[in-house]
Amino acid sequence: MLPVAHLDFFENAVPRLKADPHILGVAIGGSFLLDAIDEYSDIDLVVYIDPDHYQAVLTERATIVQETGPLLESFSGEHVGESRLLICLFGPPLLHVDLKFVSVDDIAEKVEYPVILWERDDVISSQINLTPAEFPRPEKEWMEKRFWIWVHYAARKIGRGEIFETLDSIGFIRANIFGPIILEKSGARPQGLQKVELHASPGEIMKVKNTMAVYDARDCLRALQESVDFYRALRETRGNQALEKMITAYLDHIEAQLS
Repeated sequence: MLPVAHLDFFENAVPRLKADPHILGVAIGGSFLLDAIDEYSDIDLVVYIDPDHYQAVLTERATIVQETGPLLESFSGEHVGESRLLICLFGPPLLHVDLKFVSVDDIAEKVEYPVILWERDDVISSQINLTPAEFPRPEKEWMEKRFWIWVHYAARKIGRGEIFETLDSIGFIRANIFGPIILEKSGARPQGLQKVELHASPGEIMKVKNTMAVYDARDCLRALQESVDFYRALRETRGNQALEKMITAYLDHIEAQLS
């Protein structure tokens, strides 16, 4: 059962996209695939384009999207590393919709198997399953290489008194380390901190909460030290022990400065 706003958008948008001869299909991914759409969910659409007209459609996509509903604002997704993405807000009622414009030549590049809402001459369904799709999994060695450098960065910000920067840095660690590890362990999609409250154990929730700080240098240091302890409990790979020892000593140095 889809929320009314989501269903209304589909019923209005798909026929209008279908009317463009350069669009070969429309599919939906994201929370729809997980049967987890509620009134707070956004919509993740993939719009498949004729390769011969891809650049033209990409140039005109803002105009194309205006025809799909009461568009309030839109912008492209370079800030998340996806220039093909157009992030849109429609309303009323307010509805967040992400539309990724993909050339059919690039159909093999995917992290999930979207559900096809409409296609022209089976051009999407004939190709979409030819290559495997797998959502990126947390790479433990990748995390181990970066964690201690991120901790050092946050500790330096505490020492300098840049508390807003510190809070952001610790939040970055939560989203890129703790969330993905916890979600993967529970069998959920390891996507940042999305719905971690639904999948983490009570003990894990408490550990994550302990990594949160108020606007205070000492509390930021406490939260960073909690982050180190939590990471040590979660990690499966232990890398540069000399680096870890040096960062631990640096945290002690920052603590002594704050005393």
